[in-house]
Amino acid sequence: MRYGAVLPGGTATEQLDHAVLAEQAGWDGVFVCETSNGVDAWSLLAAIAARTTRVWLGTMLTPLPWRRPWKVASQVATVDQLSGGRAILAVGVGAVEAGLSDTGEVTELRGRAERLDEGIDLIRALWEGRTEYQGRHYSYRTGQPDAAARPVQERIPVWVVGVWPRPRSMRRALRCDGIIPQYQLEGRDGGPEDARALRAWLAGHGAAPGFDMVAEGETPPDDPAEAAAAVAPWADAGCTWWLETRWEMPDDSGDRMGGIRERLAAGPPSAVVTA
Repeated sequence: MRYGAVLPGGTATEQLDHAVLAEQAGWDGVFVCETSNGVDAWSLLAAIAARTTRVWLGTMLTPLPWRRPWKVASQVATVDQLSGGRAILAVGVGAVEAGLSDTGEVTELRGRAERLDEGIDLIRALWEGRTEYQGRHYSYRTGQPDAAARPVQERIPVWVVGVWPRPRSMRRALRCDGIIPQYQLEGRDGGPEDARALRAWLAGHGAAPGFDMVAEGETPPDDPAEAAAAVAPWADAGCTWWLETRWEMPDDSGDRMGGIRERLAAGPPSAVVTA
C-alpha cells in the first residue's frame, strides 16, 4: 500500500511547504483540492513538482465536466514533465452542493456523466498524440500534435470516482487506472468488507494489472500503532492507496495549519497486510 496526504487548504505558500514536509516525512503522494476559485491546483502542483523528487502528485479531485479536457491534458502533462513522471489525474463528475459557485456549467447528472466519459477519452487521445476527436459534447482537431507537450509517463494514471455497486459507474472505472470508491449502501458507510467485494468484482471483470483502489480517512498523529491498525483492514481488502483526508471546511487559522503540519510530520500510517 502507498500513502498519500490530501492538503485541505491554506495559501499556496503554506500548501507548498506542507507538500515538501510530506515528502520528507515519508508520504508517497501529495494531492491538492481543485475548486472553482481559490488557489489554482495545477499551478500549485507545478511548484510542488519543482520542490520535490519522489512523491506522486495529483488533485483530489478534478471535476472534469466543468473543465476543458484539452486544457486539463496540457496541465497534467506539464506537471508530469516537471516532476519526472509523477503525475496522477483523479476525476469525477463534480459535486453539486449549496457551496458550489454559480458558473453556468451543467449540473444535471446525466450531462456531467457524459462529459466525464468523453473528457477521459479526449485526454487520453491527446496524450497519445492523436490529432482529432469527435464526441457529442467535445470536438477537437489540430493539424500537428505538439511533441513537446507529451507526458513523461507512457500512461499517466487516471483515477475516477466510482459508485459501488452501480453498473455504469463500475464500467467507467474499468476504462481507467484506478477507482476512488463511493459506497451506495443501505443505511451505513462503506467498510473494508465492501472494499473487498469491490476488489473481487474488479478482478472478475478484467481490471488491468496494477489497477489502483483508494481508501481514505483520518488517523491520529500521536499513536502510530492505532493509525496503522485503522489502515490495515483496507490494505488487507485490496486497497492500494490510503489517502489521509481532512474534509471539513478549510480553516486557515494557525491552530488548523498547525494540526495539519503535525499529522504530516508524523509520517504515514503504515499498515501490514495480513492475507
